[in-house]
Amino acid sequence: METDRLLYDGHGRRVGDLRVSVTDRCNFRCQYCMPADGLPWLEREELLSFEEIARLVRVFVGLGIEDVRLTGGEPLVRRQFPRLVGMLAEDDRIRDLSLTTNGYLLERQAGALVEAGIHRVNVSIDSLQRDRFFQLTRRDALPQVLRGLEAIAAHPRIRPIKVNAVAMRDFTEDEVERFCEFARSTDFQVRFIEFMPLDADRAWTPDAVLAGEELRGMIEAIHPLEELPREPSATARVFRFADGRGEIGFVNPVSEPFCADCNRLRLTAEGKLRTCLFSLHETDLRQPLRDGAGDAELESIIRDAVWRKELKHRVNEPGFRQPPRTMSAIGG
Repeated sequence: METDRLLYDGHGRRVGDLRVSVTDRCNFRCQYCMPADGLPWLEREELLSFEEIARLVRVFVGLGIEDVRLTGGEPLVRRQFPRLVGMLAEDDRIRDLSLTTNGYLLERQAGALVEAGIHRVNVSIDSLQRDRFFQLTRRDALPQVLRGLEAIAAHPRIRPIKVNAVAMRDFTEDEVERFCEFARSTDFQVRFIEFMPLDADRAWTPDAVLAGEELRGMIEAIHPLEELPREPSATARVFRFADGRGEIGFVNPVSEPFCADCNRLRLTAEGKLRTCLFSLHETDLRQPLRDGAGDAELESIIRDAVWRKELKHRVNEPGFRQPPRTMSAIGG
């Protein structure tokens, strides 16, 4: 691709990763994300259609985006979701087409997703104990989620498969040993993600964060670890168990921000472009799209927004303001 077509922000970072939320709806009610009664959902006409998503992704890819991750809410609750995967997979300029899911509907959709062309899958599992899984997600769904995980793992070309666990103080400490054994006895890479201030109940405090370094110390007291080289713009620090039996990762946006080489953008389910997970401002792409904007006009809007991409998220700094949207409404 011509270098003058590539997206750069005003801090000199090249942007190459797009997270696309396909819905704000979710069939779980995780405590770190959503209240027990849920949230007001977007109306159907507010959501981008599959054709609109594909059009915008094509514009982004024309600007050098190579990695596209489909998120929600819970993406698999969107009707005919594998059809969207197939539409995007037709573009061979997308190097990595991936999915983040809670896994509840994965068992029935795994085959269709693989056939449609998904490359990688991350499954969110915050506890490997059924009662504690229910406590955090407010859904008695762990057996079904694990069946979904096995269903996608039955397809060897979908690798790596990552299991994401949000690390929360006074909860995750009791999960560490089980997750270690899970990572050591399977092909799944377990990743602990620090609890971020994106919860609907506004209950987040710094004291609720179980830092990755603390978790790593707990693990190394049981199993020595060896750090693997960090890929540019990677969100996780990845370690291999010293005896070679599996990998474990730590995503530490609160205690060890990785903003310096952040290359990510987010597109919400109703077509708002967010240049940071914690952005207080968004750029509307849906209205220009529906008003008949051509690709050149959309590219210009995107370039202007990306140029203003935030230097860092400023969590834990004086004056930090939690964005009005929750994680489910932003898209992971």
